Amino acid sequence: MRIRTHHDTCIGAGRCFLAAPELFDQSEHDATVVVLAEQLSGARLQKAREAVEDYPTLTL
Repeated sequence: MRIRTHHDTCIGAGRCFLAAPELFDQSEHDATVVVLAEQLSGARLQKAREAVEDYPTLTL
């Protein structure tokens, strides 16, 4: 699976980085998400899903 981000909705809260620092970082410029690993499977995929579920502005 591949991770994609939506910089237009990222508020720079850093929760993805806190949930999975091996997968995400924050831009020093504007604090938006930076993806460190785009292709995921197994435990890393589960960590990414948990980070997405904790996203503060997520609307389903």
